[in-house]
Amino acid sequence: MKTRTVIMYMEIGCFVVCVCGWILVCSTMPTEYWTYSEVESIVLTTSNYFSNLWKDCISDSTGVSDCKGFPSMLALQMYIHLCRSLIIISIILGFFGAILALVGMKCTKIGGSEIANARVTFAAGLNYFVSGFCAMFAFSWYGNKVVSEFQDPNYKAQKFELGAALFVGWGGSTLLIVGGLIYSIFAGREGCQSRYYSV
Repeated sequence: MKTRTVIMYMEIGCFVVCVCGWILVCSTMPTEYWTYSEVESIVLTTSNYFSNLWKDCISDSTGVSDCKGFPSMLALQMYIHLCRSLIIISIILGFFGAILALVGMKCTKIGGSEIANARVTFAAGLNYFVSGFCAMFAFSWYGNKVVSEFQDPNYKAQKFELGAALFVGWGGSTLLIVGGLIYSIFAGREGCQSRYYSV
């Protein structure tokens, strides 16, 4: 099998991995279970508290839930603002990474010469890598905040646990980082070789 064919299949595989990771990161934005806490008020009633970056929610054992958005943006803690920003940046970079990858991949034949395609694919890999890194940092910082508050004996407010959205986000971020890194390594090597041989 020719080297070009191997690289083409590798690019397709990385594209699928990165798009799946990007979709997982996007899916965490509307998901309400970033954190959750279960409080037993009386014997027959259990209240579940859960929240994400945008609102707090409560549900009871009957399944009725009520959500309320954060009343003031300026009153929020700084880590929530930073996590919001990083995840939005991650989604935008992942979107542009997908466009660059579609243009630069060998199987699409949209771009120009081989060296131009390799450089565009390298840019796509960098976009995916930075996208995954931003999302990983945001999810990890948010998770670390939840864990540190839960384990702090002096923290008197209600304590929460890690929600499902954080684990989904960590998985999606890992896919973006791994796919973007492989993209960057192979496309960067090919771009440098093409440049070397063209000189």
